[in-house]
Amino acid sequence: MTDEASGVPAGTKANPRLALLLAMAMFVLVVDTSLMNVSISSVVRDLDTTVSGVQSAIALEALVSAAFILIGSKVGDLIGRKRAYLLGLCGYAIGALAMTLAQSLTAIIVFWALVGGIGASLLLPAMQSLIHGNFEGAEQVKAYALVGAAAALAAAVGPLLGGFITTYLSWRIAFLGEVVVIAIVIAGQGLVHDVPYTGPRQVDVVGAILSVVGMGGIVLSILIWQEGGEYVGLTLAIGVIALGAFIYWLVRRKRHGKPTLLDPALFSSAAFRLGISGQTLQQIALGGTMIALPIYLQMVLEYNAMEAGLTMAPLSLSMFGTAILAEKKAAGRSPSGIIRWGFVLLTVGLVVLIPIVPRADSGWALIPPLVLAGVGLGLLVSQLNNYTLSPISQERVSEAAGVNSAAGSFGLSFGLAFAGAIMLATLSFTFTNRTEASTVLQPAQQEQVADALEHDAEVMTNTELEKQLAKQPPEIRGEIIRINTEARPIALQVALGIPILAGLAGLVNSFRMVRLKGPARHSPR
Repeated sequence: MTDEASGVPAGTKANPRLALLLAMAMFVLVVDTSLMNVSISSVVRDLDTTVSGVQSAIALEALVSAAFILIGSKVGDLIGRKRAYLLGLCGYAIGALAMTLAQSLTAIIVFWALVGGIGASLLLPAMQSLIHGNFEGAEQVKAYALVGAAAALAAAVGPLLGGFITTYLSWRIAFLGEVVVIAIVIAGQGLVHDVPYTGPRQVDVVGAILSVVGMGGIVLSILIWQEGGEYVGLTLAIGVIALGAFIYWLVRRKRHGKPTLLDPALFSSAAFRLGISGQTLQQIALGGTMIALPIYLQMVLEYNAMEAGLTMAPLSLSMFGTAILAEKKAAGRSPSGIIRWGFVLLTVGLVVLIPIVPRADSGWALIPPLVLAGVGLGLLVSQLNNYTLSPISQERVSEAAGVNSAAGSFGLSFGLAFAGAIMLATLSFTFTNRTEASTVLQPAQQEQVADALEHDAEVMTNTELEKQLAKQPPEIRGEIIRINTEARPIALQVALGIPILAGLAGLVNSFRMVRLKGPARHSPR
């Protein structure tokens, strides 16, 4: 028997060990991407691959998680939330283990990005349902708070932890640590009580396919463009058309009283629509920043993973501290006003980075704008979920949270992919123009550089470039090094334009939130 109000099995006593295990699982989920970002140069070197290839894998993992999270929620309904939770953990463990053993980028893409991303799409919605079904009252609030704190802590310490392990041990050891943590979490499965699902069991297959093709097509087209592939426009068009068809399908199916992948009536709330938009834009800004800056630090300043992690720490730590402080001190204040200030500070911090990038000879110069941007992100993290989910009734909050998570994951993958692609395109354009304007390089050499960039534009350290040019005459080698030195900061400045534009769009969106007089701040559910 279960308590009908909460879904918790009758006589079940909330187990703090289960809350701790769920928090450990969330910590691994969040720290995973931070680890990849600060380890880019080490992964590139060890696997003899490219920065763009690793960046594409990072974006693809976030995309797969976003594209399948709505489906993952429905799968959990059909096969049981506990089973979906365990399958998700296993998928993530397979991805982490593949990183430990990988000898090529292909293994990372197949197992870490695809299998691990699908694992995350099963795990995230299942965890929320399990918290709701295994805890009640004050214990449920504590469980949600502990899992949320684990996510925030992972975001804060991820760059430092990943940088330390990668520099002094190996990035493979870091991913092996993830496997160990997941194994501990799986070993505690006996503490988990499954949560029965009593809703409709019909599957909206068409809606599921359209959602995956829509979100996947948009981000995949950017990755194809970045790698110089064909059919970019066709892939993008398929994605846009599929998203439009997805919306039409949901509305039509709802009108006929048939089950849908998600209920379009959720979007009848203006506050929910604005909140989802804000969540997406915040994650685009975060994704663009978290791919551009680590590449800058490792490929331009030639930092190792530890140095890159330390330099990124002001952003993550200020975000973490501000989120906690805002959660405690913002009682009675309008979430929409705090969100507006969050986008202001985030955007200003990123704009200040632009003139610093070509002049900085160390990460110290980046600290003030990173702290400013981190404070803005902290304000957003503390309030956006509250604002978005407040107008949603208790019985529908799980579905709404799934949509919110999907929007955030899609924004993150879009930011990662688009900022990376723009960076490489700008690098190629700038390098070609400066090569053609060179008075040192002969026309034949200029053409050779242009042909090479057309097929393999790549962010590369001067040290690596000097090795490739070892057989060239000193004046040719020096000229290409000069061009590379000048072109990379410009490419990174343009890449930072993506998160800046997202921040500006989020700011405009926040003014609409304020005018709407959105939901007042409320206590945790």
